[in-house]
Amino acid sequence: MKILVTGFDPFGTDTMNPAIEAVKRLPDTISGAEIIKLEIPTVFNKSAEVVREAMKKHDVDYVLNIGQAGGRFDMTPERVAINLDDARIPDNEKNQPIDVAIKEDGEPAYFTQLPVKAMVTAMKEAGIPASVSNTAGTFVCNHIMYQGLYLTHKEFPKAKAGFMHVPFLPEQVLERPGMPAMSLEDITKGIVASIEAIVAFDGKEDLKVIGGQTH
Repeated sequence: MKILVTGFDPFGTDTMNPAIEAVKRLPDTISGAEIIKLEIPTVFNKSAEVVREAMKKHDVDYVLNIGQAGGRFDMTPERVAINLDDARIPDNEKNQPIDVAIKEDGEPAYFTQLPVKAMVTAMKEAGIPASVSNTAGTFVCNHIMYQGLYLTHKEFPKAKAGFMHVPFLPEQVLERPGMPAMSLEDITKGIVASIEAIVAFDGKEDLKVIGGQTH
């Protein structure tokens, strides 16, 4: 089994991104699966082109995109991606699409193909705070999740895709009073536990446990 794990480069005012920093620290093999690590640009469309090329080159079975969600306290696998770009800030190439469909021939939304509840359970068992998220936002994180799922539906039917957000690193909140953070060690540990769950649930249904929210 081959699993492509991607992390975004820094964006906005940040000089680091916990997503790629954690991805870089992943082992090359997890639960017998080969881990292919890739940094992708925080840029609309270009990020998807980089992911597509890697999927084609490595003939992967799974894609797990990782992104930063400043303000969240825990690791949050995403349940759904919507067919909409609505950028609050420009991406790293100054693109700022507003109310633009990601793919004109795509579905209004795609649900993750990863066992997100099993991933959350595995992370909690490893001592890492985690929960299922029902919104990936409307910036490049939602964009790449949607694009990845579009690719598995349209071009790479063998593969499955999904996305997980991670919190800020402690270094990123020094000038952000009251903002939550998680150590790089714990973020990496959480990703490893998630990948172990992906491997364990390959070909199986996700866990039927509570993961919903009231708002």
